[in-house]
Amino acid sequence: MEKSNVETLFEWMDKTTQIIEQHEQVPYLDSLAITLETVFYQNVEDTMDDILTHKLQQALKEIDINSYQSDEIRKAIQFTVLKGMSNTTQQQHMITPESVALIVGYLAEKLTENKDKIRLFDPASGTANLLTTVMGHLGDNVEAFASEVDPTLIKLALVSANLQKMQVEFFHQDSLRPFLLDPLDLIVSDLPVGYYPDDIRANDFELKADEGHSYAHHLFIEQSLNYTVDGGYCILIIPNFLFESDQSDTLNKYMQKVAHVVGVLQLPETAFKSEKNVKSILILQKKGENTTPPKQPLLVKLPSFKNTKAMEDILGQMNNWFTSYKS
Repeated sequence: MEKSNVETLFEWMDKTTQIIEQHEQVPYLDSLAITLETVFYQNVEDTMDDILTHKLQQALKEIDINSYQSDEIRKAIQFTVLKGMSNTTQQQHMITPESVALIVGYLAEKLTENKDKIRLFDPASGTANLLTTVMGHLGDNVEAFASEVDPTLIKLALVSANLQKMQVEFFHQDSLRPFLLDPLDLIVSDLPVGYYPDDIRANDFELKADEGHSYAHHLFIEQSLNYTVDGGYCILIIPNFLFESDQSDTLNKYMQKVAHVVGVLQLPETAFKSEKNVKSILILQKKGENTTPPKQPLLVKLPSFKNTKAMEDILGQMNNWFTSYKS
């Protein structure tokens, strides 16, 4: 069978990354960042020794990156990142599943279809797979921003966006600190789940815990709404237990005060490795003078993404819902 472009590119990235990993004795994901920079600049860093320089120059001759479409490049990077993450135990090294990112892209398109210019932000962008997937859905009228605290992930995100020829302004910082950023039309994010270690910073949030560490995923919801324009939207991938935790009453009151719940889409268990990792998509609209809550929120339990017929039926129902919501 003939290989797809994505497979060919993935195999090349993986092979080149392993050469760097073995030679430089640096982790796979850091080696991948060097691979991507090498192919982007079409040049080998001066700091490499002669043997590695020669190997990378030979590798560059094997691939013409300009012959690939941006979506093929994104997917090949995603598969290579997934391989790198499968060998690491760091909790923050997770990637939003492709099928889930596509659903977020669909929702983003539906919620912003009448806007000429969209300012988009992912405050926990990781390798920016979710952000660039959404940008692919929204077309050329997007001004995009992203924030990530992990140095390896932001390096991968930056060079991935460059290779896809997508313009993104990155902030390398703790995403729960203030940004030099005007409020945005749309925020998308796969929320980091767990405790936020900086209690002093957490004190500035309404959703801080009464005692002990605050939940990072709660603070990210507040931070996202803080940076959304009135009437703008947040599409957030949330843990299923979000509304059942010990601090969920405070979260519910806060959300009712500042936002309309537009919808909740429960994602299929099959999209995740284990039952405890299963997530949903929460759609919020920040309240403003001219906003009203939907007559009926979009409440959906998505079938397995492999069940094409059931997915088509659900998408048809969702299209109808959006038509009535917009009118």
